Amino acid sequence: MELLLAVVVGGLYASGLYLMLRRSLVKLLLGLVLLGHAANLLIFSAGGVVRGEAPLVAPGEITPPPGAADPLPQALILTAIVIGFAVVSFAAVLARRVFEVTGTDDPAAMENGS
Repeated sequence: MELLLAVVVGGLYASGLYLMLRRSLVKLLLGLVLLGHAANLLIFSAGGVVRGEAPLVAPGEITPPPGAADPLPQALILTAIVIGFAVVSFAAVLARRVFEVTGTDDPAAMENGS
């Protein structure tokens, strides 16, 4: 299972970087989304893909039971999803405004002043 996740993460990173190198703001945004998903999946797979019980501490105990799932990667991914959504939303509004002003979504044409 870890090998499959590693291949999927690598594919997402590769396709995200490929899209970010294209000459279009829309493709740049899609590449940014793919990189965010790849980072989330990487954190998830680094946390360990195990089926464990909830990390609830029983009354009178000071540690969760052995074999409990680690809640830290899940919390990190949840935070990353919210931050990623905010970044992509801001970038989409910015790209739309740039297109309205310049009339193109080609970064090279924007640089030349066309």
